[in-house]
Amino acid sequence: MAKSRIVAIVGEAAVRQAVAGETDRQGTALAVRYLLQVLADAAPGASVEVRVPPFGAVQAIEGPGHTRGTPPNVIETDAETWIALATGSLAWGDAVAAASVSASGSRADLSAHLPLAWDDPTVLG
Repeated sequence: MAKSRIVAIVGEAAVRQAVAGETDRQGTALAVRYLLQVLADAAPGASVEVRVPPFGAVQAIEGPGHTRGTPPNVIETDAETWIALATGSLAWGDAVAAASVSASGSRADLSAHLPLAWDDPTVLG
């Protein structure tokens, strides 16, 4: 059974609320999961696992995948940092330099994929 997808209008609204600081834990979780979904759609593949505990994780970016155990390329960060990276208010290099992101493996670099195109300008928020 496939994972259920977050509808764009719902996900975008959650991201807008999170960026504005007007959300609770449930809203933050929805924003994180939606942005992870957008990343996986924009950079399909299974060579890098992006984790934002406790809210979600996705595999993304073309290249050799993995099926068991710890993946060779892992990126992990907290929800606040992930939302900032995905929406463009924090640069990848700055997050890595500040140790707000843990990135291990030769492909564990999202700089070419961030910020995400997560918002549809035709949707009013």
